[in-house]
Amino acid sequence: MCPSSITAELFIVDNGSTDNTASVLAQATKECTTFSLRVIQEHRQGKSSAVNRGLSLAQGKIILVVDDDVVVQRQWLIKHVESYSVSSFDAVQGRVLPGVDVDGKPADPNRLREYNIPIIDYGEEMREIRGLTGTNISFKREVFEKVGGFDTRLGPGAAGFSEDTEYSIRICKAGFKIGYTPHAVAYHELSPARYGREYNRKVEYRKGLSRSLYRTDSIFLSVLPNLAANCIRYPLYCLLGKTQKAYKTEGRIMKCWGYLAGKMRRRRWADSHIEN
Repeated sequence: MCPSSITAELFIVDNGSTDNTASVLAQATKECTTFSLRVIQEHRQGKSSAVNRGLSLAQGKIILVVDDDVVVQRQWLIKHVESYSVSSFDAVQGRVLPGVDVDGKPADPNRLREYNIPIIDYGEEMREIRGLTGTNISFKREVFEKVGGFDTRLGPGAAGFSEDTEYSIRICKAGFKIGYTPHAVAYHELSPARYGREYNRKVEYRKGLSRSLYRTDSIFLSVLPNLAANCIRYPLYCLLGKTQKAYKTEGRIMKCWGYLAGKMRRRRWADSHIEN
């Protein structure tokens, strides 16, 4: 429940859905009496464009952003708001835990990495952290006013990932402090379409591509040495039966390849435009 001391507005951004989302949201709008609920259409594809659309309309002193594939805990909103009254944080990362699949089956704790979902759990105490994972975050209005919106080149529907990481970098450069609260909890759904190594390889490759758009890591001093080191580690972990470490290392290899591919594409694009 939302206490009377908190005035809340909820924006749901429909980013080109092709199922029955519109009708479900229309019914929800009629039935919602606790707070203001608005459904917005954003035709520019990509999560960053959708989030920016919501941010442009939000009037609150504290802005919360949550993904469409999570279920929030009952006290989620209240705990985000309370975290600012008991800390000096300007942006807050909430806890993200595994939820259930379409059949209501919970995650196997021994295979968490293989579900390929973000799991954010820094313990039971509030603490300062380096960056946000966009699944369950909030920030003060002045953060948005100074930092601006998310980079529309990044995130799902665009390059694929890293819109939250790039935004965190700008938050910190602007002098704001990012914190973590264990009390504002969201549970990420488990989708069989995301399970396993093949999906993980694709994800990590896309993360590398996304990273190449906003980072300038040295290819010769950082990326290639990391690629070589992980190519050595991977078969060793496989031989030793350390499956989880092998899984993680394979992802790191693909991320390096994605970064290199992204930089090469941008270089070819720049060369072609210079010639023209």
